[in-house]
Amino acid sequence: MNLVHLAALFQEQKLWFVTTAHLSKDTLHVYFGLTLFLIVRLVWRRRGGWLAAWLAVLAMACGGEWLDMTAEYSHSTIQPDAAHWHDIWNTMFWPTVLLVVGRWLQPTAKAKNPPSGEDAERGLEEA
Repeated sequence: MNLVHLAALFQEQKLWFVTTAHLSKDTLHVYFGLTLFLIVRLVWRRRGGWLAAWLAVLAMACGGEWLDMTAEYSHSTIQPDAAHWHDIWNTMFWPTVLLVVGRWLQPTAKAKNPPSGEDAERGLEEA
């Protein structure tokens, strides 16, 4: 299977999903981006998981648009670049918001030995 056949299959599957789910293509970009972000974040719970999830969505968005452009080129129906950037923007918006606020969504680690009242008083005396 060459790249043109892969791109045509991708387009066919995307159009099937649009008609089956009764959703617009823009909505699918948002749903797929958010779904992939959450799946990667749930699987990768270690440090750097927020960034890994965001990068996975970016790779999916760019790869999908590359396949779209390949299919358009093979059918001589090339869309303007703004349409492709619009799709990437739709896919990346909510994952980017989650990446930015993700550090505040992360639970804080509990201290093993919480400081006592004497430690607090000593700290005030030293200041």
